[in-house]
Amino acid sequence: MASQCSLSTLFPIQSELDCALDDATTEQEKEKLVKDYLEKLDEKEDLRIPDFQTGLEWLNTEGPLSLNKELSGKVVLLDFFTYCCINCMHILPDLHRLEKKHSAKDGLVIVGVHSAKFPNEKALDNVRSAVLRYDICHPVVNDSEARLWHDLEVSCWPTLVLLGPRGNLLFSLVGEGHRDKLALFAAGALRHYGERGLLKTHAVGIKLYRDSLPPSVLSFPGKVAVDDVAKRLAIADTGHHRILVVSSAGRLLHVVGGPKSGRRDGDFSEATFSSPQGVAIKGEAVYVADTENHLIRKIDLSEGRVSTLAGVGAQGTDREGGAMGPQQPISSPWDVTLGCAGGGEGNVLWIAMAGTHQIWALFLADGKLPKGSESKAGTCVRWAGSGNEENRNNAYPHKAGFAQPSGLASAPEEPWGCLYVADSESSTIRTLALKDGAVKSLVGGERDPLNLFAFGDVDGKGVDSKLQHPLGVAWAPEQSRLYVADSYNHKIKVVDPKAKQCSTLAGTGEAGDTLGPEFNQSRFNEPGGICVGDGGKLLYVADTNNHEVKVLDLFSKTVSLFPISTDCTDSAAPNPSAPTKAPALPKSAARKDMPPVSVSAGQTLVMSLALSLPEGTKLTEGAPSCWALSAEGNEWLLEGRVVTGDIVDLSKPFSVATKIPAVIKDFHSNPSLTLGVWLYFCMETGNACMMKAASFRQPLEIGADRGAEEIPVTLVHAF
Repeated sequence: MASQCSLSTLFPIQSELDCALDDATTEQEKEKLVKDYLEKLDEKEDLRIPDFQTGLEWLNTEGPLSLNKELSGKVVLLDFFTYCCINCMHILPDLHRLEKKHSAKDGLVIVGVHSAKFPNEKALDNVRSAVLRYDICHPVVNDSEARLWHDLEVSCWPTLVLLGPRGNLLFSLVGEGHRDKLALFAAGALRHYGERGLLKTHAVGIKLYRDSLPPSVLSFPGKVAVDDVAKRLAIADTGHHRILVVSSAGRLLHVVGGPKSGRRDGDFSEATFSSPQGVAIKGEAVYVADTENHLIRKIDLSEGRVSTLAGVGAQGTDREGGAMGPQQPISSPWDVTLGCAGGGEGNVLWIAMAGTHQIWALFLADGKLPKGSESKAGTCVRWAGSGNEENRNNAYPHKAGFAQPSGLASAPEEPWGCLYVADSESSTIRTLALKDGAVKSLVGGERDPLNLFAFGDVDGKGVDSKLQHPLGVAWAPEQSRLYVADSYNHKIKVVDPKAKQCSTLAGTGEAGDTLGPEFNQSRFNEPGGICVGDGGKLLYVADTNNHEVKVLDLFSKTVSLFPISTDCTDSAAPNPSAPTKAPALPKSAARKDMPPVSVSAGQTLVMSLALSLPEGTKLTEGAPSCWALSAEGNEWLLEGRVVTGDIVDLSKPFSVATKIPAVIKDFHSNPSLTLGVWLYFCMETGNACMMKAASFRQPLEIGADRGAEEIPVTLVHAF
């Protein structure tokens, strides 16, 4: 049966159409060719495909879909994808455009058929996160064992298969870059079957998972970078399409872009991004890999403006480059880091160009690539990678091959003198020599340059060690160690580059959100970014699917949450009407329910906190000890905000005050406020440090009678 209804049966028939379309010169000719092709195809009764296997997990729907039931009478576009694949990401805009043009009522339904490459991608929770991250709004089925993939003899990601109203094969498109042909085929099929009365207008039960999610401060943060001199971090808040600049204590300093995607330069109040990933920060400049806009952007913190340095705003196919930045098309830049190339320090921005499987250079000042010619400031050019998706090492950078490079870290010091590359699809860490551009293997993968399936979770040396789709790397010169976000293994690993030894530092290997207390008891969920801070003492990890940044203290061996205040000093602060979520408390946090207190409209509730640490300990200087006041379920009490502040002194009680709104939305409810505290403290003798948290839930009894202006409440806790 499978041999009669697979793509191997369709391709010889469609190839004649493809050849004819290549020769056609007008749209009318192309439409006529498609019409004749469909009439011929209708005469064949052997091109129906098998239905979806029962028991599969579905997303964005009210329940499972069937070609013989819910999808009967529809033109169905099957998108065979795996969420790690950059090429699969590249066709999503084509699918979005098609969805906007043709609805289910018109007769078109798109179904994503997730067919995993990596074992980690088979888990429903991870597929769900990817559906949210990429803003996929059509039904998706998790075909974890690739049953339909094998039945149809699909061989490549992405593959698009267009079906007629009885589940019959019509067309197939392999790879990316077929937007016009896809639109032609879909429109032709809808017209053909519509004229014959074979299309049905019924709705397909769509239920978007994103609509059920609570708001959060971060959404799928992709990367994080630190400026130790200015004690600031830049966070790519990828799901919110924005960049956050925060102090090392978690105070929100600048919000640039968001919450919707866009492509606009200008001041912070009008600038927009689209799923930014890589960030690099130095002084008053933040450089951004604006991934889905295919741009490199610069945020000038002193001027409060965003500008475009490279890219034209559309996906490019050029694999050579050499034009000035704003005239040079680029493709899905995923990470950036500052470096030096034949000039002064920081004269070049290295770019992990995931879309073309290459490493590029954007010259911020005049310079020269190794063994290359002089480049003027503003030039954007390929440095390494042929553009073929391979795990190929070579002494000549243009002959080497990368596979979706996604993370960069510069190690200019001798004897290293290289750029470290997290090459995600080959599951390797590679080195790119700064003196001559030679590309070598460090850890992971295997020696066959065409084998992109040599992944796993094995500590070891060189190619004997195994990674699974690593997305981030960070260099610690103080220790001569490289730290790796081994994303699909949900781990942080450490590499000794001299010995080529790779070992697990933190994470259990299972997806989760646990803060230890030990490194090997902590859990992450597809961490995508990592950087080294505080002179090599801390690791900041963008724990992507947990919507958090975590802090690993390399001396105390503890993991803590990096709390981000939502009170922003910037003019482009988030809309205060949009509720935000307080940082999650660890499971070990003490939780106290306080007696109800009577309040009325306009009164100020003053909470006095008296907190004490264990004997022989003190607050960790510079650590982000803080408090957060929230009103989950009754956000109107705080006008939709979470109020936060730093904790720097426990020698005396401190106060947190909030005014009850003048307009009470519900006198009959039993609202409450929750005050959470996070304290980082160390032993006065020795370097053992820890983080503890506690929360106080304060119920409110709201009445109409107004008494004193202030209502005092005392909160006491000993850690």
